[in-house]
Amino acid sequence: MVKVLMIEDDEELAEILSEYLQRFNIETVNVPDPFLGLSKLETQPFDLVILDLSLPGMDGLDVCEEIRKRNDIPIIISSARNDLTDKIVGLEKGADDYLPKPYDPRELVARIKTILRRIGREKSEDSKNSAELRFDKNSRMIYFRGEPLHLTAAEYGILTYLLEHANEVVSREDLIYNVDAIHEDSSLKSIDVIISRIRHKLEDNPKQPRFIRSVRGLGYRLTP
Repeated sequence: MVKVLMIEDDEELAEILSEYLQRFNIETVNVPDPFLGLSKLETQPFDLVILDLSLPGMDGLDVCEEIRKRNDIPIIISSARNDLTDKIVGLEKGADDYLPKPYDPRELVARIKTILRRIGREKSEDSKNSAELRFDKNSRMIYFRGEPLHLTAAEYGILTYLLEHANEVVSREDLIYNVDAIHEDSSLKSIDVIISRIRHKLEDNPKQPRFIRSVRGLGYRLTP
């Protein structure tokens, strides 16, 4: 269940949207007061914020800025204010999306799902990183202790796969069939040779590996 905080002073609209979003497994908590909304974010976990701009007591753009100072939660601005400047300033203040009213509720659902998918991918990429090993999705580089590793295509493919499955046992067959740079007719011994080369680039003592460990009869485990 996705949990959304809606800060919207049009309570009739908020109720309609809440009922619609419920169909898509999205639970909505609406507060019409921006100060109460900020307070709820401090005390309750939410996956996303839907934020109106025309609010009593505090402009929505200032609310957006306050949220972003305290939290990296995704924010969708939903507003009837059709000034282009509001959209630009809202995005500059940290909103992830801007949806002008009126809109089809199906579009809101689509945008929520799109943002949460993106956030999920980013968290997945972050999970590949450790204090010493870091995968940069933009440059497609792997860094070790802050320095880029110089890897062959096969080494890069295997190390990336091991990072994606950190702390799991990965068989040689897994690597053969899931790493594009490895030919499917490669021998299991060839995987051992590539792992050995990677170890020489990571380990202080490759004969007593700390990062990529052999699991007898099963394969390898990367322990970041």
